[in-house]
Amino acid sequence: MRTDVVHVARELKFQRLAAELRAEIRSGVWTTGAKLPTEQELARTHEVSLTTVRRAVDELVGEGLVIRRQGAGTFVVEHASAVRGEAALVGVIVPDTTLYYPRVLEGIEETLTGAGARLLLACSRYEPTEEEAALRRMLDSGVDGLLVVPTLIGRGDPAAVVGRLTALPVPVVLMERGLDGGDDPSEHVRTDHEAGGHLAVRHLAALGHTRLALLTRSGNPTAAPVTRGFTAAVAALGLGAAEPFAAPQSEWNPRVADEHVRRVTADGVTAVVCFGDREATFVASAARRLGLDVPGDLAIVAYDDEIADLAEIPLTAVSPPKRHLGRQAAELLLRRLREPGLPHHQVRLRPGIVVRRSCGASSGETTID
Repeated sequence: MRTDVVHVARELKFQRLAAELRAEIRSGVWTTGAKLPTEQELARTHEVSLTTVRRAVDELVGEGLVIRRQGAGTFVVEHASAVRGEAALVGVIVPDTTLYYPRVLEGIEETLTGAGARLLLACSRYEPTEEEAALRRMLDSGVDGLLVVPTLIGRGDPAAVVGRLTALPVPVVLMERGLDGGDDPSEHVRTDHEAGGHLAVRHLAALGHTRLALLTRSGNPTAAPVTRGFTAAVAALGLGAAEPFAAPQSEWNPRVADEHVRRVTADGVTAVVCFGDREATFVASAARRLGLDVPGDLAIVAYDDEIADLAEIPLTAVSPPKRHLGRQAAELLLRRLREPGLPHHQVRLRPGIVVRRSCGASSGETTID
């Protein structure tokens, strides 16, 4: 029994040392081409035997992280197990795991599992301090790369946040975030929400609506591009629009919805685009309370397609390609790990629109790209 205990203790020591060295290499303490301390120095520093050091280094050699050069020492080679194609550890940080991002995570998990990679997940809850803590934990855990939805709204310098992420010692792909304009150093996969705003307007115009309204939830990174797309499409198609309304999610309630449905219909509006689904359900209920028929008197298009199909009158909704976005981001990161010299990618995915009863175009459910 005592022999077994000693054997297990030795196993744990070598594995623990290998994990420490692996984390240091992957977090950039030892960069590509750097020479590790000698085995004697490692034994003294970590207070372990030479046998333990050699077994730990053998482990890293087998993973392709380091290489022994006869008479010269042990050196860090091209980054991470993912370069060799096996068992990459990918850190994933999302702000929420209840709405929107579960389908993104499905796409990520499918891709990583298919590639034999592992996933380490954290939720930031839109809190920058939690996001930073999750990043530190993941780097300490030796992740090979990161998929991150950074919190940019409310940050004093979003460009600095993106810059710090792109400067991390492992590859980073941002999801659904980036900087507007040409000076964006990040590698990212995003939904083209401006195109989504266009799509909603064009769909309603094709149904004969000539005066529209936009009612949105503010304080969200999606609201601004949807608004830009809506405004540009209204102008391009020569349509009329009521004064838009935007308020934080906490201020949206039945009374607010009643007020703005009454306002826009008095202004001749026959169709409304709402970001997001929850706000659209408020608008549909307000229309019913005011004696309006949906879609006969007021057609509604929601944006996000999270709970739009669960509304009393199922809502037509612009639907970002969430699952595909997760797959694309994971595939891009894995390819980056295999090919560090890959050209920089900034990917925009076009949303579709799922047609349901609230716009009057279909009695069933149809997806339009």
